[in-house]
Amino acid sequence: MSEMITADLVDLDLSAESKEAAARALAERMVAKGRVTDLDGFLADVAAREAQMPTGLDGGIGIPHCRSEHVTEPTLAFGRSAAGIDFGAADGPADLVFLIAAPAGADDAHLTILSSLARQLMNTEFTEALRAVSAPETAAALIRGDVTPAEAAEDAAAEGTSAPEAGKDTATAPAAASAGAAAGSTTPEPAVATEARPFRIVAVTSCPTGIAHTYMAAESLENAGREAGVEVTVETQGSAGFARLDPAVIAAADGVVLAHDVPVREKDRFAGKPTVDVGVKAGINRPAELIAEVRAKAERGERTAPVTDTGTPVDRAGDSTEGYGTKLRKWLMSGVSYMVPFVAAGGLLIAVGFAVGGWTVDKAPSVMDHFVWTQTDSWGALLFQIGGVAFKFLVPVLAGYIAYGMADRPGLVPGFVGGAISLSIDAGFLGGLAAGLIAGGVVLAIQRVRIPAAVRGIMPVVVIPLISSAVVGFLMFVVIGKPIAAAQKGMTDWLNGLTGTNAVLLGALLGLMMCFDLGGPVNKVAYTFATAGIAVAGPSDSAMKIMAAVMAAGMVPPLAMALATTVRGKLFTPAERENGKAAWVLGASFITEGAIPFAAADPLRVIPSAMVGGAVTGSLSMMFDATLRAPHGGIFVVPLIGNPFFYLIAIAAGVCVSTALVIVLKGLRKPAQGTPVAESAESRAAGEKKSGQAVAA
Repeated sequence: MSEMITADLVDLDLSAESKEAAARALAERMVAKGRVTDLDGFLADVAAREAQMPTGLDGGIGIPHCRSEHVTEPTLAFGRSAAGIDFGAADGPADLVFLIAAPAGADDAHLTILSSLARQLMNTEFTEALRAVSAPETAAALIRGDVTPAEAAEDAAAEGTSAPEAGKDTATAPAAASAGAAAGSTTPEPAVATEARPFRIVAVTSCPTGIAHTYMAAESLENAGREAGVEVTVETQGSAGFARLDPAVIAAADGVVLAHDVPVREKDRFAGKPTVDVGVKAGINRPAELIAEVRAKAERGERTAPVTDTGTPVDRAGDSTEGYGTKLRKWLMSGVSYMVPFVAAGGLLIAVGFAVGGWTVDKAPSVMDHFVWTQTDSWGALLFQIGGVAFKFLVPVLAGYIAYGMADRPGLVPGFVGGAISLSIDAGFLGGLAAGLIAGGVVLAIQRVRIPAAVRGIMPVVVIPLISSAVVGFLMFVVIGKPIAAAQKGMTDWLNGLTGTNAVLLGALLGLMMCFDLGGPVNKVAYTFATAGIAVAGPSDSAMKIMAAVMAAGMVPPLAMALATTVRGKLFTPAERENGKAAWVLGASFITEGAIPFAAADPLRVIPSAMVGGAVTGSLSMMFDATLRAPHGGIFVVPLIGNPFFYLIAIAAGVCVSTALVIVLKGLRKPAQGTPVAESAESRAAGEKKSGQAVAA
């Protein structure tokens, strides 16, 4: 920590009256030292972190902190206030204020150093010494660890100073709270006299930023455990990652404390044990109470329910109160999600095969019969035929994993069988959808039948696969196969007949769907519709035009957000500007989800803007007769696109339209009072008239 804090970053007479003013005063010292490049941008990040959860701690401590792109290196500034500043702690204002600044990409070593400060704040000797020092150099040395609290106290005594009045009542608050809860609590301790070893607790601590509260809660729990004679082992899930607790330690534990404000990773490890689940600040402020509570639960024999592998994959991932419509969507998306890798791999191999072997590569004989190592045509045919085999899995995988989403592993066999039958009778994707739903339903029906105990052992291996496959096969071959195949052929003929205005309107519709939920169900419907058309031998021109329009439209939202953050960065938060850099690559790669962070923060402006741009791109792509044989790849498959120049123009037009719309809509919004984010056009205009100072919107 030798370079993190110096005397210039210490203010022992902090006169600020609010936490915002305190953060600004300390941040100005960081700017003067060259540790922060943009004062207002950094303070916006601090305020955004403060809005997630107050950073005041019992004992008169405030620890505003954040990770920010405006920080050049990990830095710590310290201020001491005689009057105290309200940071939201339950016991009143803070007189010790630590402003922690970490770069957005801070490495593990720096974050570990910052976490060590968080642990020191739980040491009452350390905080008492900070209240007593009179020289900034001594305070900085104490925080760096160059001097001990005892040595700092001796220096303060030699200088004839004493602790400020504001710190007297709060200096020992954390320790007093822990000791009071452990020794003075009226809650009777559970009887442990017969234990051959100390009571053992495993704990997990985590907070949104993972820099301060995470480690302070860990230190507080460990200290309280020592005072109570309890072994406490803590797993800190912070910004520096986390080292998993040894499974043997978890198995030997008598109880669990989870102090967290973000989801606990791998929480199922602690199932079946007495558990106290609280926020991270409870772990800091009342650790002794938590330890006493988990011991009491153990004494009463309370246990958390162990994680069981019941229900289907959709049931385990969702809410038991979900309606049938929601489950149906999830079943279908289960099939699509497993199918997409086959689409991407097979489609790209086919497209590269055409590029290498020419447009007649689909007429080449099998490479098993004819393959010449030195001929590019042979290599093109090889890639094309591998891709063709991969494509033959699309419908069976779709059907199999729809059934899997409904009925778990027993649904796989009838699902795959039904999907394969769909291919053999030319029922295509529509047949695959039907086969998957039927297979899942048949398996669920069989599982509801009461079976004698002697037969249950062979049910999942023999009986269910046999009966369900026979039923699905009968229905697909005899009952519904022909009508579905006719519907599939009708849809294909309709697509092949699309020309002129109808094709343009279809392109606009597909563009709207691709940009509506940015990778969600509606987006996937449009994408699956497009890939279904090219997933056949010798796809039609109309199918390839649809694929081109869908991919072009799907690239628009992230590229538009990236361009908007570049052109008018002040309309976006620092985090959004950082996301904008990644959005360039994501959009160019046809990963529509790259726009999700922007849509989540401002859906009413971002999503309509993206949809309009997507519709423009989709319709222009269809109008320009652009074609695409590959189902994925973004700009990296431009050489495989028919009419590539106008295709890129269509994408650029949609991106420009979306960018212009989102900038206009964000510029028109009224700034929310106290919102530490993007500046509005009005506030920037006013700021330019006032000595060039920007007014935060």
